[in-house]
Amino acid sequence: MVLNIPSALTQVLLIEDVSQIGHARRTAQKLAEHLGFDETDAGRVALVATELSSNILKHAAHGQLHLRATGNGGVEMIAVDRGQGFDLDSCLVDGFSTGGTQGIGMGAISRVAQVFDVYADPRGTAMLARLYPRASTAKDIRYGVSQHSLHDDPACGDAWHLAIEPGRFSVMVGDGLGHGSEAERAARDGEKVFARGAFDEATLLMADMHAGMSGTRGGAVAVAQYNAATGSLRFTGVGNIGASLIGPGKSRGLASHPGIVGVQFRKAQPFDYAEVSGQLLILFSDGLQSRWNLADYPGLTHRHPALIAAILHRDFCRGRDDVTVFVIALEAIDG
Repeated sequence: MVLNIPSALTQVLLIEDVSQIGHARRTAQKLAEHLGFDETDAGRVALVATELSSNILKHAAHGQLHLRATGNGGVEMIAVDRGQGFDLDSCLVDGFSTGGTQGIGMGAISRVAQVFDVYADPRGTAMLARLYPRASTAKDIRYGVSQHSLHDDPACGDAWHLAIEPGRFSVMVGDGLGHGSEAERAARDGEKVFARGAFDEATLLMADMHAGMSGTRGGAVAVAQYNAATGSLRFTGVGNIGASLIGPGKSRGLASHPGIVGVQFRKAQPFDYAEVSGQLLILFSDGLQSRWNLADYPGLTHRHPALIAAILHRDFCRGRDDVTVFVIALEAIDG
């Protein structure tokens, strides 16, 4: 059975004043209820949203709470700021505080959330919490995505889609030319085709997306198919979707072909990469600068992929286009 996780924008809640904590709490609780959380479980989500938002004000004075559904029944929240950072081990001890408070927030979050992770350095902090209903048997999927439209436009010209089967996954990231509703139409038409045949042979799949995007302004598309049994990755790209494999002490970019899917391109030859298990795959649209280097963030490659996506967006968003950052651990996942 295939688990399909469709494209969705990251909801960004500004946290600059204590009055915004209540709005963050209510928004997170509403998402949980929409996903089928009962009253008690939705209350846990509300508690964590409150603590994350409060920590932003305590440690950094202002920041953002990023909110989204995980795609397998959970709620994800990431507190993102540009504060001075802090010592994680100390802050997880109840009673310790860098802000003159009781210091109960981070310890409470780590106990309530099924998934909790933090990365902090002098550039700021990103704190992740994922929560699932208590009765859920869903396992955490070690992926993360940060997707944002230009100027918070309801229409986003980027699209992504993750399809998972036991032992393998397939992911696409697309970027319709320009931005706005017509760019969104192009990218979403490509996503629809991908969702129907995510594990098809890569060249045929790209040809199908090309046909499905015909009549739109077209766009850049990249598809990555990972097989855990063989530890191999097949990558096929047309246009300027960036792609990198991050392994121990090394990073390599993945090559795409020139062209515009839905309009014209000469070929979509796949490239195969062997022995990539345990590495990270990062895909990103050109709304993200390409000059980032995870080696500049000691230890970040060992944190949850959702934190990596959020931090790359925080530090390298160009601010003049839609942007998508997708990060996934190359490992066996079953959704």
